[in-house]
Amino acid sequence: MSNITDPNIVQYYPLGDAAIVLQFGDEISKDINAMILNVAAWLDEYTFEGFVEYVPAFTSITIYYEPWVVRYSEVLSMLKEMIEDMEENENPEPPGTVTIPVYYGGASGPDLNHVADFHQMSVDEVIAMHTQPEYLVYMIGFAPGFPYLGGMDERLATPRQESPRAKVPKGSVGIAGSQTGVYPLETPGGWQVIGQTPLELFDLSKEEPALLRAGQKIRFSPITEEEFLKIKADHGH
Repeated sequence: MSNITDPNIVQYYPLGDAAIVLQFGDEISKDINAMILNVAAWLDEYTFEGFVEYVPAFTSITIYYEPWVVRYSEVLSMLKEMIEDMEENENPEPPGTVTIPVYYGGASGPDLNHVADFHQMSVDEVIAMHTQPEYLVYMIGFAPGFPYLGGMDERLATPRQESPRAKVPKGSVGIAGSQTGVYPLETPGGWQVIGQTPLELFDLSKEEPALLRAGQKIRFSPITEEEFLKIKADHGH
């Protein structure tokens, strides 16, 4: 893994007058993700006066602050000092793997057959290939609680829908290009929907509304339609 203390790795630049971006190169990788999580863990433990929030992304983390409380130059100096002092072995303890049950196909996965046909595979092969990896949550975005995942088998890479759907049901599991993800809410979308999970990925009634967070690992587990309906009923939705 690259040494996070190397000043050549991290670039700093302002975003408006109330945020600073730390850019860790331009390649999506587990190493860069670990560096970003290092910064996030530090900010969780050592917030500074005027700190508002941070937003991790694939290759960067943006830190928002109150410019009337703390100046950009002060935040920049603080973050540079933190990066220089940070050791590689300070990586936060990775959270446990979350299993996401998915009912593949049927009305819950209207594009499963298309994905199978596109790759000249059987439906069972697509499901097996999709459930085999352990996926890394690189970031949360697009919609509240939407996980951008790394680790999908490249043989499943499929172009987006030519015409996005006006409504994609919450819990829908989709593929777009070389990525896979789960819709936490009903939103418009153009991903190829291959299944649906009965789990709530975003629930405002909970102290932590999002089920997943950056740095977490997940696995998809196939379930039957009967199991899907039972889990939905057990969770009261």
